[in-house]
Amino acid sequence: MNIEFDSYKQKLNDIRPALDGLADSLNLEGLKNELERLHAMQEAPGFWDDPEKSQKIVMKIKQAEMKIERYEKMVSSWEDMITICEMAEEEDDDSMLPELKEGFEVLAKDMEACRLETLLTGKYDKNNAMMSFQAGAGGTEAQDWCQMLYRMYTRWAERSGFTYKIMDYQEADDAGLKSASILIEGENAYGFLKGESGVHRLVRVSPFDANARRQTSFSAIEVIPEIEDDSEDFEIKAEDYEMQVFRSSGAGGQHINKTSSAVRLIHKATGIVVSCQTERSQFQNKETCLRMLRSKLVEIREREHLATIADIKGVQQKIEWGSQIRNYVFMPYTLVKDTRTGCETSNVNAVMDGALDPFIESYLNCLASGNWVQK
Repeated sequence: MNIEFDSYKQKLNDIRPALDGLADSLNLEGLKNELERLHAMQEAPGFWDDPEKSQKIVMKIKQAEMKIERYEKMVSSWEDMITICEMAEEEDDDSMLPELKEGFEVLAKDMEACRLETLLTGKYDKNNAMMSFQAGAGGTEAQDWCQMLYRMYTRWAERSGFTYKIMDYQEADDAGLKSASILIEGENAYGFLKGESGVHRLVRVSPFDANARRQTSFSAIEVIPEIEDDSEDFEIKAEDYEMQVFRSSGAGGQHINKTSSAVRLIHKATGIVVSCQTERSQFQNKETCLRMLRSKLVEIREREHLATIADIKGVQQKIEWGSQIRNYVFMPYTLVKDTRTGCETSNVNAVMDGALDPFIESYLNCLASGNWVQK
């Protein structure tokens, strides 16, 4: 038998226990039972009487079916490749080697992606993600960096199969972005992006400096899960916040309304500020702001293990040296390095184009194992 086929057969046998283990990690049997229950609910009389509830159930059915189908596809692929190895041995045929190589690479990649998803066990990991961008001190240089980060994450969302919706976008006066908020929609969006919260530091020769001096800039990213209104037993009362209205501006295309329909809410107890300007009316913008504010408060309460929302204290994140989670160096060398996990790459252009998966994966692996880089 061709030695390469023998090698791939051994590799396939080596990864079979991991493939079987994924079925347990995914709770495949439980997922199938849950799917039967959801199908029974879907077939019950009056299912469509409550459109909002029925849509949530339909989405759960779709997600469960996709998980089961993906796993079964991996098992089928493994079996097909074993068959190829056996056929090649019997017929002494090397023509199927390219197909085998490609199939094994795809299977290994799919298994790793599936394994990472099994690490997303947090309470809100499966939820959509609300991502906010805030330029640090430094004027135009920091605002340009903020816009670069905005582009980087929206590109990542697109290439990862997520969709995003602009909720707020405040352009800078000269160039760049003062602040922005987007909703990234898709299963596990928050789970994958939760590790991106923090300060991001840029080192480069400034395009805005006539003397071409090297500059350091900072921008902050905040990621919180979108939380359903019925998931917690508290409400935000009108007296809990101050509401401001202003004229919409910036990105948003046809959804930007040039009247004073944009809304900003300031939570009095904590100082948390949320804004939305991309809905069609002031009422819709206010509703979106309330959802954002509610999600922020719930996430902080859960993260800090607080008993009530009233226990939350407003703490402003410092966007400065020493607080960064990741460094992006364009000059005098090229390097992107995460200060928590040690993950790094010299291909800074690829990272700025949305190639963030190695950093996301290393964060999730460190989170699961507790192996963090000591600063």
